[in-house]
Amino acid sequence: MTPSAADRLAYDDSATIGEMASDARRCGARLRGLERAAGRAAGPVPSLRFDDFPREVAKTDIAISDAARRLADALELHLG
Repeated sequence: MTPSAADRLAYDDSATIGEMASDARRCGARLRGLERAAGRAAGPVPSLRFDDFPREVAKTDIAISDAARRLADALELHLG
């Protein structure tokens, strides 16, 4: 008799105990990340008032490495 989908376990039967433990640790780490994101989402909202932002904001410089420039040149992209 073939087991039905309801009879199967939630994990891969051929997985080792170590693999299942590793999967559980990764799931726990992801859940902690989701808890942090939920905490930030429930925090205070940023201001929409114009006066709460600086008038002049300097642009940040983006450094392009030689390797990135060679790759861009190979793809015929033009980096400034």
